[in-house]
Amino acid sequence: MINTPLEFERPLFELEKRIEDLREFSLKKGIDLSDEIAVLEKKSDALRKDIFGNLTPWQRVMIARHPKRPTTLEYIRLIFDEFIELHGDRSFRDDKAIIGGIADLGGHPVTVIGTQKGRDTKENIARSFGMPHPEGYRKALRLMKQAEKFKRPIISFVDVVGAYPGVEAEERGQGVAIAHNIAEMSKLSTTVIVVITGEGGSGGALAIGVGDKLIMLENAYFSVISPEGCAAILWKDGSRAQEATEMLKLTASDLKAKGLIDEILPEPQGAAHKDSDAMAKIIRESIIKGIDELSGIPTRRLIERRYARLRRIGEFSVRELPPGDLPMAASGNEDAKARADAFDLEGGTDGN
Repeated sequence: MINTPLEFERPLFELEKRIEDLREFSLKKGIDLSDEIAVLEKKSDALRKDIFGNLTPWQRVMIARHPKRPTTLEYIRLIFDEFIELHGDRSFRDDKAIIGGIADLGGHPVTVIGTQKGRDTKENIARSFGMPHPEGYRKALRLMKQAEKFKRPIISFVDVVGAYPGVEAEERGQGVAIAHNIAEMSKLSTTVIVVITGEGGSGGALAIGVGDKLIMLENAYFSVISPEGCAAILWKDGSRAQEATEMLKLTASDLKAKGLIDEILPEPQGAAHKDSDAMAKIIRESIIKGIDELSGIPTRRLIERRYARLRRIGEFSVRELPPGDLPMAASGNEDAKARADAFDLEGGTDGN
């Protein structure tokens, strides 16, 4: 039973509560109400299919943020046979918003990293509500470099609204840490599989989201900015987050259509928090399949594929201007012309 239903789930929640009350009444009074309960259960199944089969992008964002949605640590416990957590960035401190370590997956060692939210106020404060500091990203990169050294596949779990926005994080180089991670992950000489399990917002997600295979749960989202952040920038009004969600095209189906992710994992009826065991089993099978598919690719080719994947992100076009319309700085400037020609040679004019 969901104790904290989302607004669009409320009719289903009330129907399920009615079924539960009838069961308790039947047991307490010794009255057979199985026929009545069966009718209500049939209605409940139909309503659940209708609700979760027609979700809007904003409703998917709400599900991705559901307080009962499985966390990275819960998935690690359910997916891997053994896990040894490693701590610290060897420079400042251990950031509890990012966890990582060595795990066993069907007899094969892998390195696992991921963002971690709390389950209550105390844990959320300790983990900065799952928003990493620079030292968290440096810890993640340290573990990824260790995995590269010992040729262990890397599994990255993403569930974060964004990197920690505080002054102290900026003082310690938040932007640099995020950019450095993205650059370094693009050239790691080992397999990297990214699993977006819930929220995938801003640099907080991008800093651990570069991989050879990107897997996304159907009710997760992945974007360069959170809906609220986008609304605040575009309209100076965070309350227009629902409108921003429609524009950002951040759902799994949108991203799959654009070729930005490789696989969408179906969630149990009612979303991942309704059956975390079943969801973990689906993720485990997908990870194992991904490792098997990528294991035969030579290292050089693996890096080239990953880099090419990054280069394909985004769409743009280039239009040649008549000589008279060229900017003054570029007009008659051979160096500028050489750079433009080099850009064309790199494929800039074909939209890639």
